[in-house]
Amino acid sequence: MKYIVLLGDGMSDEAVKDLDGKTPLQAAKTPHMDAMARRGRIGLAHTVPKGLPPGSDVANLSVFGYDPRTCYTGRSPLEAASMGVQLGSDDVAFRVNLVNLLPTKGTLVMNDYSAGHISTEEGRELIEAIQQQIGDDEFQFYPGVGYRHLMVWRNGKSGMSATPPHDISGKSILDYLPKGEGADKLIYLMNSSQMILNNHPQYRRRLEADKIPANSIWLWGHGKAPRMEPFREKFGLTGAVISAVDLINGIGIGAGLDVIRVEGATGYLDTNYEGKVQAALEALETHDYVYLHVEAPDEASHSGNLSHKIQAIEDFDARVVGPIMEGIRRFGSFRILCTPDHPTPLRLKTHTDAPVPFIIYDGGESEDDSIVGYDEDSARASGLVLEEGHRLMELLLER
Repeated sequence: MKYIVLLGDGMSDEAVKDLDGKTPLQAAKTPHMDAMARRGRIGLAHTVPKGLPPGSDVANLSVFGYDPRTCYTGRSPLEAASMGVQLGSDDVAFRVNLVNLLPTKGTLVMNDYSAGHISTEEGRELIEAIQQQIGDDEFQFYPGVGYRHLMVWRNGKSGMSATPPHDISGKSILDYLPKGEGADKLIYLMNSSQMILNNHPQYRRRLEADKIPANSIWLWGHGKAPRMEPFREKFGLTGAVISAVDLINGIGIGAGLDVIRVEGATGYLDTNYEGKVQAALEALETHDYVYLHVEAPDEASHSGNLSHKIQAIEDFDARVVGPIMEGIRRFGSFRILCTPDHPTPLRLKTHTDAPVPFIIYDGGESEDDSIVGYDEDSARASGLVLEEGHRLMELLLER
């Protein structure tokens, strides 16, 4: 038996007025997911336990089959694992976003949480400059992918609160700066980065190219190194992870799964869908399980871009789900779990803890005429609800 998870990050949403009251999943053309929903099992899963933040870290841990209540320590330690950065027992990892802040009416507004979806090469150039000028034995900066980078505070503080920048798009940052013990040092680093970035040659280059420049870092998502039970011991399966996002790869590394890097995987609409599909099918030749993650729907939601979200969902269906449904048949027995990790409503531009619609499909051809297709309403109408999202793996593996 081969198992594959097809994760469309942030696909789930709310009814949108401009779509005549439909959700993006209902409005998008998704013939392959619709077929799986009618021929498989569809339901809702609560992937974010009460009391935990509705982030991709918590939600994806659930879909991987891990209860976040027992192993979640923060987002950035997982990203550090993906980047090969070792954390001591007292070290604290932080996500570093390259962002664009805009002076507005006497305050600074979070204008763009991704600095115009800055490229990996440009992001590396800026993080290396920051490390050279303000990095030291206590604070160390590491380049990642696109706008997503890492800072490690050696023997640092972890009790402060920090807000994800995509939660405050268009808002003044003053009410959302880090708070608590050690927050003053984080604010100092963020302020210092502005001096560096505004004077970096790249700033003018991006302005001249009519691109949004990075003019500050934003620190958030902190935590210490987690401890996870190896996936093979927990579920008796060998497995691999395919994602453009360090967070997802970090979960895979923490679980002892193989991480497969695909050239051209960007985490946005221009990602290498075909390369990911090919890598997933090749991985199933030697592994029992593959987790294939696509970030684009979530990024479109954070930007509040309806047309991009519809495109991301349709691309996911046509360029990932369809080819996987066809290609996986050569293995004989298989099961596919198709799901978002969490909703990311366009209206809010951030995540919520609402349950997500999922499908489990094993290749059957008989259809349930009562199921319209793959969307939030069909999943709700099925009556199948998992109150604990990490039990999706149990349902997928059900003998």
